[in-house]
Amino acid sequence: MPFVSVVLAFGLLMGSNSLSAAQSGQQGGFSDNNKQVAGGFSGPGPALSTVDQVQNLRDDVPVSLRGNIIQHIGGDTYLFKDDSGTIRVDIDHDIWNGQIVGPADTVKIDGEVDKDWNSVEIDVKRLIKQ
Repeated sequence: MPFVSVVLAFGLLMGSNSLSAAQSGQQGGFSDNNKQVAGGFSGPGPALSTVDQVQNLRDDVPVSLRGNIIQHIGGDTYLFKDDSGTIRVDIDHDIWNGQIVGPADTVKIDGEVDKDWNSVEIDVKRLIKQ
């Protein structure tokens, strides 16, 4: 019976540690004027492209861009800027990976071109603060 008590106590201790990390607000996200959006994701990506080059690519082509997220438009939509222009990017809350990013921060984003009949945006799969 003592072994069961030790295992149970260890399980409770480990569970409380994971809860405290979640409760402490370590989700990350975009920060502009003290507003935050939650975050998380990590994985490999394609060679660097520019916003200008992305405009001419097909739907679902993998891309990687380096620049700045300059504005939160609403929901999961943000405005991304590099030296060649701006484009809308869709960043789900789980992509931020605990990172806090502001307009002055350089980021690398990996994702896919999401091309509709009248718009182009990037569906972000990974975001790394540089």
